[in-house]
Amino acid sequence: MARPLPAALPLAVLSLSAGLLTATPAQAATGATPSAPMAVAPYLYNGWGSPPDPTTITRATGVKWFTLAFVLSNGSCDPQWDGSRPLTGGVDQQTVNTVRANGGDIIPSFGGYSGNKLESSCAGASELAGAYQKVIDAYGLKAIDIDIEADAYSDAVVQQRTVDALKTVKANNPGLKVCITIGTGQSGPDTSLIDRAASSGLTVDAWAIMPFDFGGAGQNMGSLTTQAAEGLKSALKSAYGYSDDQAYRDMGISSMNGVTDNNETVTVDDFRTVLAYARQHHLARLTFWSANRDRPCTGGPADSCSGVAQSDWDYTRVLAG
Repeated sequence: MARPLPAALPLAVLSLSAGLLTATPAQAATGATPSAPMAVAPYLYNGWGSPPDPTTITRATGVKWFTLAFVLSNGSCDPQWDGSRPLTGGVDQQTVNTVRANGGDIIPSFGGYSGNKLESSCAGASELAGAYQKVIDAYGLKAIDIDIEADAYSDAVVQQRTVDALKTVKANNPGLKVCITIGTGQSGPDTSLIDRAASSGLTVDAWAIMPFDFGGAGQNMGSLTTQAAEGLKSALKSAYGYSDDQAYRDMGISSMNGVTDNNETVTVDDFRTVLAYARQHHLARLTFWSANRDRPCTGGPADSCSGVAQSDWDYTRVLAG
């Protein structure tokens, strides 16, 4: 899933016992808080794209949680925002404070497509768990997202290191929600990390796929997304021995709104298709890359708008349902 830094990543986060569901269309239209606010947390990125004020989005849509990207390595096993901004005290801290003042919270996303990954930079599982813990402690987190792709995903040693570190993190932080976000093909994701996690005894609150940048140009991205999700369901059933219902409730979708890096077009109607699928099957997480792009283009860079005709926050409003 080739994407430029870090335009690509989308999404991710957590399982609620009742799945996403139950906000009504009226609630979505009036900006009422979604009934599963942690599960709907659009990606927000402070590195570029004229980052929007989360207060504006919350007032317009009712969405209060955001997946804040990306926590990376500064070249060693030390977590920083984008590997260069301070973990606390900078613009990202200000975003966290604003989101929490509005009654919401953030889910830091570790990794992404580009940059130095903690998963690769840390020498072992205990060191990586310590890096994760540093961020958890800094913000008193309720949830984290591990967005593992590119070179980190393709390295079996890094995969196992990540699995073992997350087992430690889960043991040391009861109640912390953990999501793993991975790429996918049109028929579903590569299963190596899912199989490795299952064989190692790691369960997480959501396995989220990124159904874009996968050759869907000119095709119906809503249909392709649900097709890929069905492939994820099959992978989870095979690895964990889940029933259909158990697999669905351990799944997430992290889409990309508007025109993707590979010239696919994900429309607002496609988001409605995905929302209906998520409600039907009680998925654990539904998010997208990114809030920065949930605006019409007015001559600005593509990383700050969707590339399709829309009003501000149309995609977020759909997921608020």
